[in-house]
Amino acid sequence: MHSPSRRPARRALTAIAAASGLALLLTGCQPATESASSTPVAGGTLTYASGDAEPTCLDPHVGGNYPQALLAGQFLDSLVSRNSEGEIIPWLATKWSVSDDGLTWDFTLKDDVSFTDGTPFDADAVKVNVEHLKDPATESSTGYLALGKVESVTAISDTVAQFTLNAPDSALLESLSMPWLAIESPAGIARGMEENCQAPIGTGPFVVDDWVKQDHVSLVRNEDYNSPPADAQHDGKAYLEAIEWRFIPDSASRYAALQAGQVDILDNAQPDTIAAAEKTTTLAHIDAPRPGASNRIELNAGAAPFNDPAVREAFIRAVDVNDGIESLFFGSAKRSYSPLSSAESVGYSDESLFTTDLDAANALLDTAGWTARDADGFRVKDGERLTLDFPVSTNQSIPAEQSLFEQIQATAKQAGFDVQLSLLDLSSWYGVLAENDYDLVSAPYTKVGPDVLRILYHSDGIVPAPSGYFANLSQVSDPQLDDLLTRASEISDDAERADLYEQAQKIILEGFHILPLYDQQNHFLLGTQVKGARSLPTVSTPTFYDTWLANN
Repeated sequence: MHSPSRRPARRALTAIAAASGLALLLTGCQPATESASSTPVAGGTLTYASGDAEPTCLDPHVGGNYPQALLAGQFLDSLVSRNSEGEIIPWLATKWSVSDDGLTWDFTLKDDVSFTDGTPFDADAVKVNVEHLKDPATESSTGYLALGKVESVTAISDTVAQFTLNAPDSALLESLSMPWLAIESPAGIARGMEENCQAPIGTGPFVVDDWVKQDHVSLVRNEDYNSPPADAQHDGKAYLEAIEWRFIPDSASRYAALQAGQVDILDNAQPDTIAAAEKTTTLAHIDAPRPGASNRIELNAGAAPFNDPAVREAFIRAVDVNDGIESLFFGSAKRSYSPLSSAESVGYSDESLFTTDLDAANALLDTAGWTARDADGFRVKDGERLTLDFPVSTNQSIPAEQSLFEQIQATAKQAGFDVQLSLLDLSSWYGVLAENDYDLVSAPYTKVGPDVLRILYHSDGIVPAPSGYFANLSQVSDPQLDDLLTRASEISDDAERADLYEQAQKIILEGFHILPLYDQQNHFLLGTQVKGARSLPTVSTPTFYDTWLANN
């Protein structure tokens, strides 16, 4: 337990997972993109403009954040994938089976696949990858947490990899579908972290050719590619010859480049540019919300003042979220009342808990002893102002979201909360979290399936992963919640799992541990010459294996 008066320091963070969707939903002017010939044309270079933070390492095993996943999906394959109905489907693994006790999984692998360095893909390669993810020296976060129940992998034969678990894991297949657990060349891993971060080696449709920091990554086609997921639209090598992956942080600059034809597709599209694009006939909008957790604000219950449930409830009753979402997001985001994304089938919501009620907020604060106000109108107790530190990552919160936080700040003030927003670069933001020096935080986290609740809200998540990142930022420590999440992670029956996850979500919501906002947003804008672009129905990252350029 954390003392309410003293925040223990934590070692530095180096990575964070970020946070999904089952399939690309094409909206706005998308029909224009299908008006040209539907016959794929081979060749050409796709230019992609990313507004997300540039990775510090291209190896998604290291740390495990969303920008890594965006890129890794182009050159790494996973053991399994997920289709648009949410079903796990074959990829590098053709089939799998699990023992009656849930502790042994056998994966049968494709027998004709090689990494782009010539190393064969086999069971030994799977073993090396799992050991790499679980090795503390790798500094993994997302992959490490996802494989927490995997004790070891044994190569039964070249084509059968056997996973041994220390407890049943109903989410294992969902975890293995994610790009942070994708399979890399053992020879590439053996080069060491520095070289492997620069250019990981996979079996994927493209190969990392060059990385010019703060500018671009060049990807070239893997001419021998033969391992697409089961839901791919064609076989053999990709249509595109190359991808130029540019880093353009400024939203206006990305959009101007797209309008000018200098780039073919951009990510992290902002609400105003989405609205503008949907008025054109030359651009399409791809809306691909991520699965797993919703985008939410975590209330740190591990320290004062939010170790008091009444103060947590008062804050949530005081703030107004809906007006800000309506005015700032131009219809590109819908208010959530759930810990889980709308992409998950077991989401539970309770809108009544999040109705703005200033009178109720004031009454709760009075009861909690915050009865006095200072000259600025903020609540005071025992000489201390009711101050809430809210660090914001400018790399992860778009301008519209930052404006929403300012509106939350303003409405919370009416009840007497002094919300101190701090706009920080990613490194500084990690540092603040590492010192446990926050009361509120918006931290995206993406994981396929509802087991994300265990990662985020089980008390085990207060302990940092090898990367230094601890996922339970609301610092919930509730034995009943722990029991529900543990049982759900071990039960294979879908109906039983759904019931346990519903009970868990009720505890999280009724304990006022989070303020849900909306689904984690993935918005892409693309020119109508881009055909066949889709997101993998895992964590909604784009895949360009089936993509071709109509103007090539």
